[in-house]
Amino acid sequence: MRVRLVAFGEIEVEGERYPYDVVIDAGRVRKRKKGPSKAFRGAYGHTPVTAAEDLPWGGRLLLIGTGADGALPIDPSVREEATRRGVTIEAAPTEEICERLAGLPAKQVHAVLHATC
Repeated sequence: MRVRLVAFGEIEVEGERYPYDVVIDAGRVRKRKKGPSKAFRGAYGHTPVTAAEDLPWGGRLLLIGTGADGALPIDPSVREEATRRGVTIEAAPTEEICERLAGLPAKQVHAVLHATC
């Protein structure tokens, strides 16, 4: 799947540009809805990824792009839920995760990509 961090705040998936965080669920792209995680912002100084969000749990691997500088926090609830579901999490700066996606068929992509920080 062709995915890249175009610039700070913008991600391109298969030629379509998105000026916000995205979730890719078996090749389908949607905006990340951070609302359920906003309650945790005070504890992290930034809205983290939490298990309260609608994460793409459909595969055996969940890739999390932690932003241009790798600063997106991941709440322990995500790892706990992944363990419960038998899902492996790989988290790295978004650019690295985009490179990792390059060799995967769209149907195998389950990812959360942070477009800033």
